[in-house]
Amino acid sequence: MHASFSPSEGLQVMHLSHGRLRPVSGVAAFAIAAVVGDSLVGVATAGINLWYASLVDRMVNDFESVSGAAMRTGELLALGSRVARIFIFLMAVAGFLAWLFRVRSNAVSLSLTGHRHGRFWLIAGWVMPIGWFWIPKQIVDDIWRASTPPNSAKGLINAWWAIWLTAWVTAKATWGLLYLSIDLEGIAFALRLEVIGLGLMLIAAVLAIGVIRKITSAQETLRSTPPANPAPSEPPQVSGAAEPAAAP
Repeated sequence: MHASFSPSEGLQVMHLSHGRLRPVSGVAAFAIAAVVGDSLVGVATAGINLWYASLVDRMVNDFESVSGAAMRTGELLALGSRVARIFIFLMAVAGFLAWLFRVRSNAVSLSLTGHRHGRFWLIAGWVMPIGWFWIPKQIVDDIWRASTPPNSAKGLINAWWAIWLTAWVTAKATWGLLYLSIDLEGIAFALRLEVIGLGLMLIAAVLAIGVIRKITSAQETLRSTPPANPAPSEPPQVSGAAEPAAAP
């Protein structure tokens, strides 16, 4: 195994005996499509929440001003949007994790310093109590470090992770308020808080797409970069060596 360098790109390429880097663009396209789908459902959910919150506000001011049919419609739309969002969110999670496994596999081959977490943590890191605050970020940082030139800026990753954490904490608070609220004012507040969380999720989704595109582009560039000093297909001839004797 040897490492070679592409002077024009400043990228380090590890040419391994077990084969080339695996392609990333296809799984990245799926991940981006899933994230976009989740964002669109989130925008629809935010619109439904705002409309439903306005109904609740009207009930607070004048209970008789809102018909039972309107409230049932609001409840059904809010519930339906959440069910749809859970399904699409799981699709987005599957797409992102598929991409993460692929780029991490390539990054293991590219890294000279190793990774802080094994494959197990690519999933466990997102659900481990407390640990999910930093483990996924460290995994992506290690992939970024292995795939990009030395000292590449990580501002995009840092911004994505900060917004994602804020959005996730807001979402958890919203779910608790929606299930625990026993008065109309509490329900209206929780619905509007969820809209704020959905807005943060939308910003995090845009930044996540940027992270996916950056790492994918870096690895695809490395994958298509030929070795700087490819091994010759035939052994070199030694100058001055005696010619083999002709067969009689």
